[in-house]
Amino acid sequence: MKNNKITQLFNIQHPIIQGGMIWVSGYKLASAVSNAGGLGLIGAGSMYPDVLREHIQKCKKATDKPFGVNVPMLYPQIDEIMKIIVEEGVKIVFTSAGNPKTWTAFLKEKGITVVHVVSSVKFALKAEAAGVDAVVCEGFEAGGHNGREETTTFTLIPMVKEQVKIPVIAAGGIGTGRGMLAAMVLGADGVQIGSRFAATLESSAHDNFKQTIVNVKDGDTQLTLKELAPVRLVKNKFFQEVQELYKQNPSVEQIKELLGRARAKRGMFEGDLDDGELEIGQIAGLIHEIKPAKQVLEEIIAEYNLVKESL
Repeated sequence: MKNNKITQLFNIQHPIIQGGMIWVSGYKLASAVSNAGGLGLIGAGSMYPDVLREHIQKCKKATDKPFGVNVPMLYPQIDEIMKIIVEEGVKIVFTSAGNPKTWTAFLKEKGITVVHVVSSVKFALKAEAAGVDAVVCEGFEAGGHNGREETTTFTLIPMVKEQVKIPVIAAGGIGTGRGMLAAMVLGADGVQIGSRFAATLESSAHDNFKQTIVNVKDGDTQLTLKELAPVRLVKNKFFQEVQELYKQNPSVEQIKELLGRARAKRGMFEGDLDDGELEIGQIAGLIHEIKPAKQVLEEIIAEYNLVKESL
């Protein structure tokens, strides 16, 4: 797409970004999406620093196209992560879950393009003021960690577009060409897609989790754990345990105790469908098979063009 702000910003063919999801977005997925003309992202949130370095190096070998790294600001070893990103010559960084002011100036000084993920107009304006190159506006349909406001993508995009001058990338509930077109009509310059790419051959998610994504229907996911950090989960055994605990009006400590450690890894990476945390978006109800990432991207673009012409 010529004259598109997102394809120009990242020097890519299609304004489609693959979400940098924890436990799902390794170098195989990121390079496959980049090779297909989108922008692949490595999800640093579930990687030790040395593992991230390895994935960046493998991604550079697997594609000569642009790719980036997604860094949740809450990451405990973030200084080390940022150092590795600079040392390895990564040119694009998506930051999330934190204050964009903390790292944007540092990254921009190194010539890195910076995008920040937001869930409200207020945070979009803060990100713009911090000097980011674009914002990802994520509605509460999205999987994984989410905004407390529960603003939907459909309402968030035009509200942000009205207030900011930088490019806007829509995320949350987008996994088809029709969804992409709807987001663009609402004012988005591009889209970020997570769940649809989680159910691909190249995704590093466990096969059990991929199959769960395919099986999920509407109403099978819900936003929960708002006291810690709101997260959209599949309603499995662990989710039901959380709901039972809520009936007792628990303290934050009790909720943390139930959550424990590494529960997302258990669910999404190790395939424990009962006791693991299974993070996926509402769009999973439209995902019916596991395919190569290249095919997913090509089908989205083909449908986008077809529907656009038919309107």
